[in-house]
Amino acid sequence: MSEKLYTHFRVTISEPWIAHVEINRTDKLNAIIPEVWLELRTVFDNLSTDPSVRAVVFSGSGERAFSVGIDLKWASKEGSPFNPRPDDHVDPARRATTLRRLGVEFQECITSIEKCEKPVICVLHGFALGMAADLCSAADIRICAKDTIFCVKEVDIGIASDIGILARLPKVVGSYSWVKDVAMTGRNFDADEARREGFVSSILPTKKDALGEAFRIARNLSEKSPVAVQTVKHFLDHSRDRTVAEGLQYQMAYNTAMIQTNDIPVAMKALISKRVPTFEKL
Repeated sequence: MSEKLYTHFRVTISEPWIAHVEINRTDKLNAIIPEVWLELRTVFDNLSTDPSVRAVVFSGSGERAFSVGIDLKWASKEGSPFNPRPDDHVDPARRATTLRRLGVEFQECITSIEKCEKPVICVLHGFALGMAADLCSAADIRICAKDTIFCVKEVDIGIASDIGILARLPKVVGSYSWVKDVAMTGRNFDADEARREGFVSSILPTKKDALGEAFRIARNLSEKSPVAVQTVKHFLDHSRDRTVAEGLQYQMAYNTAMIQTNDIPVAMKALISKRVPTFEKL
């Protein structure tokens, strides 16, 4: 097993091809501060191009929370974007420019999960509040423990979230009415409701069980052609925000290169002989 300990994350590879990323602020219930979201981008950018990784399991350390969202002690301090100093209002345009730059960087850090070339399986347990919903909505697959409590919390601190959840949630679930309900009220919803609306794909009894299921999925993915799996992720994300015709045109142009991979005959021979194929690193 190999382990890399960042300041706020722990990344372990305990079995071939699978990286386990944990938010590692257990004593703060994995609350998010700027250093966390900046390091998050570093972690996922590194994993995206690591040829020894084919799937990523993303979870929170400890038993009480995946994450309680933004660290309110940091957010309430004078000088934070949410509580500016009096002299920060000298020029509204300059203040707005500073906020926009910070916001774009914040968005890009969360989007690093979505842009990671490898499939990301998010395991949720305990509290998954506010920014936690932004993080997990950027993942490819979400599963949770029975005790998970979710909420899109930003409205309760007087803002509309602009870092991901309001853009992604309507594309993740089927009911726009439900999205507006949870986003505008800031109310809690449980694992059963999250599963019913399609926000998570499965519920397990405990965090341990959910992690076990995530690793089972990751093993399944890691046994398949990395060319195929990563291209499927790319096509689905690209097509999500475009018309069917645009998606088809792009996929055909892209796949004229990708279908020339040696992984195809390897996969076909394995299917015929009913054995597990072995693919080269990507």
